[in-house]
Amino acid sequence: MRKSAFISTVAVFAAFNAICDSLMGPSIPVESHVWYSWGFMATPITGIVLGPYAGFLSSLIGVMIGHFIYFIDPYEFLFTLGAPIGAMMSGFLFRGKWKIASIYYTMLLAIYFITPVAWQLPVWGMWNVYLAYACLLVAMAIIKKKSYKLESKGLLFAIVISAFIGLEADVLFRVFVFIPCQTYRLFYDLNVEGLRAIWVLGAAETPIKATLATIVTTIVGPPLIKAIKKTSFSSWFK
Repeated sequence: MRKSAFISTVAVFAAFNAICDSLMGPSIPVESHVWYSWGFMATPITGIVLGPYAGFLSSLIGVMIGHFIYFIDPYEFLFTLGAPIGAMMSGFLFRGKWKIASIYYTMLLAIYFITPVAWQLPVWGMWNVYLAYACLLVAMAIIKKKSYKLESKGLLFAIVISAFIGLEADVLFRVFVFIPCQTYRLFYDLNVEGLRAIWVLGAAETPIKATLATIVTTIVGPPLIKAIKKTSFSSWFK
């Protein structure tokens, strides 16, 4: 029964991700097209509830289906792998496994900065990713326990930090694919001037959407986690 219920929950979250990812994203004044759909809204809560591995799988199934429904181009199937990675990072972080996320951020940021074309882009263009990395390092230093009481402020903090850093881990993966992997040139035939324009727009767009998703996750997360912890599935959060 426990196994069947868990599989059913994974399927429900996969459907939730598919629905969000198949809907055209919010219209805002600045658009770099990092997230075309509403899929980013489902990423953090999927990882927080299901855990890193089941969250990754559920998100992966959902965004792949969603991308077929709301089809942009075949290249988007590569970039959208950032969503399940983001869900995985949120799952790790909520369970106190900070080291894995810190290695991920450190490696991808290092690879980005040793890529020659990155030297020609505004350093401040990824300020939101830097902020997430800083929050990760600070959280590693101040959080000593891996579980949180239902009524504690620590639970709310864990949800906020897990959601935000997970979302920016998604952004960081897309940057990794776009710049170090040279897809800006191979897929889109962009020059440095085109990259700079995208960087400026992305510096405004992604923080807005990440903030929106973090707020929604913070609202729906505590009651959802509280409900699950009162069942026999509380082991999901260990």
